[in-house]
Amino acid sequence: MVAQIKTAQIKTHQTKANHNQTNLPKNNPTDPNSPKTSSLVTPIKGNVQVFIAPHRNLYADIIAQALRVAGQGTQVLLIQFFQTGINQGLSNPRRLVENLEWLRCDAQRDLSKNDIELTDVEKSAILELWDFAKVAIKSAHAGLVVLDEANLLVMRSLITEEELLEALEMRSPKVNVILTGASMPDRISDYADQVTQRRN
Repeated sequence: MVAQIKTAQIKTHQTKANHNQTNLPKNNPTDPNSPKTSSLVTPIKGNVQVFIAPHRNLYADIIAQALRVAGQGTQVLLIQFFQTGINQGLSNPRRLVENLEWLRCDAQRDLSKNDIELTDVEKSAILELWDFAKVAIKSAHAGLVVLDEANLLVMRSLITEEELLEALEMRSPKVNVILTGASMPDRISDYADQVTQRRN
């Protein structure tokens, strides 16, 4: 008798549960009045770091960070837009270690000095590296991308501040970006997750 009562109670509870479930509103993605489901997981996006210093040398700690990341198995891309060398350029990358690719501009002189006028060939070489950098940032060609003297791209009117900001905003979630320079546009610094400014 007791077993029969318990069985009847279980059946009653199951019937009520099924009835309550049928009365719940169903999520219909095509219905604008349908309740929205929210994701509890927020995708993590790579960081943007800005390093500002009065001297125009690539910082030793950034190189150390790049080597450490590369040593852990992550691809690293280091681009120096205005530093040049013999047989450099997009077609002649250097590798410091297995996972660290280092690109310099294909030009015959140092382009980082303020008092020189860039030729059309030099501008084209710089913009070739910039186009490559944009693709790498968006496609996750590397997990860490270092853009040395990125501020000069804007200061010398090779690209706009909006174009630089758009490249950062469109980056793959897997990519961390480091920008260095003697200065940096305010909108880029405001967008960055971390800004380090050195006095000397």
